[in-house]
Amino acid sequence: MIRPDSTKDSGLVSRMFDEVSPRYDLTNDILSLGNSRLWRVTTTRAVQPRKGMRILDIAAGTGTSSAAFARSGAQVVAADFSPGMLAVGRRRNARVPNIEFVEADATQLPFDDDSFDATTISFGLRNVDRPQVALAEMYRVTKPGGRVVICEFSRPPLAIVREPYYAYTKHVLPRVAGFINGAGEAYDYLNDSIREWPDQLTLAGWLRDAGFNAVEYRNLTGGLVALHRGFVSADAHTTSAGARVDE
Repeated sequence: MIRPDSTKDSGLVSRMFDEVSPRYDLTNDILSLGNSRLWRVTTTRAVQPRKGMRILDIAAGTGTSSAAFARSGAQVVAADFSPGMLAVGRRRNARVPNIEFVEADATQLPFDDDSFDATTISFGLRNVDRPQVALAEMYRVTKPGGRVVICEFSRPPLAIVREPYYAYTKHVLPRVAGFINGAGEAYDYLNDSIREWPDQLTLAGWLRDAGFNAVEYRNLTGGLVALHRGFVSADAHTTSAGARVDE
């Protein structure tokens, strides 16, 4: 089993996800005690998908969140840097005509400026080696007036929640993951990435630095997860050189 180091080398992380892809969703459901489904519902409501929208779902994995968006009638691009995850997603969603699976690096998105009405990423930003560059890319490809929604593990503000949670992720999570799909070392890495990830206010600041406005966040499950949302100004436009500016 591949275990990436703290540099988050994209090739190693991608291969790790390739290896865990067959049982990734099942493992997440069990490890989150079913909360992953509630987080997905909340994220979908924040994206507000509807027919006629074009939505980019980054780090889409097997397309579970993408399928939830697609049920509204929106056109969804499910992007991920793991070929293994995408292969599972294509098989599972073969009958969903409005999902397109695309292999893509979050820091170098292969899409034109102003391509999407909404851009979202769930539990993937912390696995990007340059998350602030990824946020700038998300801003670039989102249309003026569009939104970004980020669902990510975060830092529970209360010690009574935080300390048992960290103990669970350190001692229980890798063992259970290893039993389910032999991925204990991979989940050791994911546990480290959760503990090293910045708090809610820091991520909100990164979103503002990337250009998003009206940035806000909401804690879910006591702050184990945080849902961040921001908007591209309606009067934002791109220059001839392709760099967006806000007026």
